[in-house]
Amino acid sequence: MAGTAPQDTDMEGVDAGVGLTALLVAAARAIETHRHDSLAQDTYAEHFVRAAPACADWPVRIEQVPDGDGNPLWGRFARYFGLRTRVLDDFLLRSVRTSARQVVLLGAGLDTRAFRLDWPSDCVVFEIDRAGVLAFKHQVLTDLTASPKVKRVPVPVDLRADWVTALTTAGFDPAAPSVWLAEGLLFYLPSPAETYLIDTVDRLTTEGSALAFEAKLEKDLQAYRDSPIYTATREQIGIDLLHLFDKGPRPDSAGDLTAKGWSTSMHTPFDFSRRHRRGPLPEPNDALEGNRWVFAHKPSP
Repeated sequence: MAGTAPQDTDMEGVDAGVGLTALLVAAARAIETHRHDSLAQDTYAEHFVRAAPACADWPVRIEQVPDGDGNPLWGRFARYFGLRTRVLDDFLLRSVRTSARQVVLLGAGLDTRAFRLDWPSDCVVFEIDRAGVLAFKHQVLTDLTASPKVKRVPVPVDLRADWVTALTTAGFDPAAPSVWLAEGLLFYLPSPAETYLIDTVDRLTTEGSALAFEAKLEKDLQAYRDSPIYTATREQIGIDLLHLFDKGPRPDSAGDLTAKGWSTSMHTPFDFSRRHRRGPLPEPNDALEGNRWVFAHKPSP
């Protein structure tokens, strides 16, 4: 049981580096949850923030931020994560209401969709992430006596290791339709790792399956180094996202899927800000300018 493990074992993976970004997104979801015009509800998010010493003083409500929505990090960037959560929630629920009954969360982090969304009763949600991240999440949710609303299968494995064997051993059936999510993941991976992941999703899916992922189109990420979002994230909480992102050229994963017969659509986050009438809109020197959300479906032959 995670509850009997040493504290440092529970914390491994969320107190530094890419793992710390999972706590950033959790804080953003907490702020979104408490907004009067909330786009997504995650009542567990603030508990992750409070349980991790690295972010004990981070806000979980916009009222705790002195400049409120004028703060580039806890205002605009957090609202971006809230919008992303809502859009991908909707995508997953649409997918399972049509054909998919298996949900695979790649680099699941502190995702609580198995606990907070209303799934069909015969669904199963697989959460792939490093053991330390999943152990921390398990500890916090256990302390809250939280129960998933669907069959939930944690798959503790690094995506750089043999996660395919781990996933299929955990019960994933490649012959049944599935929906996959890579939320805030791919731009941390080297280009060959992203290509392998996309190719593997194609190989492990049958007709009626779907995939959503986030991409960045910038040819030079450093061009946005002094943008308000990246600057505020560095200065206020010590996370240098541009240091964590892979610096190499990105593959055209949407194009690769199209070439494999998938139907794909690519959107800017601002498309959904306008649709929901909430969320970030373009501004000068905008670190969100190159972000794209890709939705892909594997049709029948």
